[in-house]
Amino acid sequence: MNRINWPYSTPGIPDHYFSRSQVPLTKEEVRILTLAKARLGPGMNVYDVGSGTGTLAVEAARLVAPGQVLAVEVDPEACTLIRENVKRFGLDNVQVVAGRAPAALEGLPPPDRVFIGGSGGHLEEILRTCHEALRPGGIIVLNAVTVETLSTALAFGYHQGYQVEALATNLARLEPAGRYHIWRALNPVYIVQLVKDGHYGQ
Repeated sequence: MNRINWPYSTPGIPDHYFSRSQVPLTKEEVRILTLAKARLGPGMNVYDVGSGTGTLAVEAARLVAPGQVLAVEVDPEACTLIRENVKRFGLDNVQVVAGRAPAALEGLPPPDRVFIGGSGGHLEEILRTCHEALRPGGIIVLNAVTVETLSTALAFGYHQGYQVEALATNLARLEPAGRYHIWRALNPVYIVQLVKDGHYGQ
């Protein structure tokens, strides 16, 4: 495995720098917006629930060092890929938590920030567990590809008194098509930001 020397502090590592197999990957452009909505800073403790290939975990770890990122993932293949990607970028502040959320979250140190990607059909339970553990002023950022997931996240945020923001991404990349170039659309993703107690902490 080749070590990647990525010298830039801004988020947005190109997708092809990560090992991925068939495991879902948060695309670079969506990752940038997701990280920005989390308002990350040095020393924070971060959960990445449903981490997939660990792209968000890797980028977050670079931004919160010496803080820690806990990458929670149930798929063994994905856990292997997370570890590969962490090594690829020479990080020592990512811990892979192998297991299904929300049960896998029990006993973890309280987070300042939470990313939620995959939820395995247990989104409401995961949100409730994260809400109880989240420090005052903490932020949950959720990526949804279905309107049902979006609806659940919004309803939970409003019910629990979070400051709620959401956006729908409709992005396209310029790609070659023979002698020409075309715009290739990425799958739309909803990004939900939930701020606990209505103001940013830390």
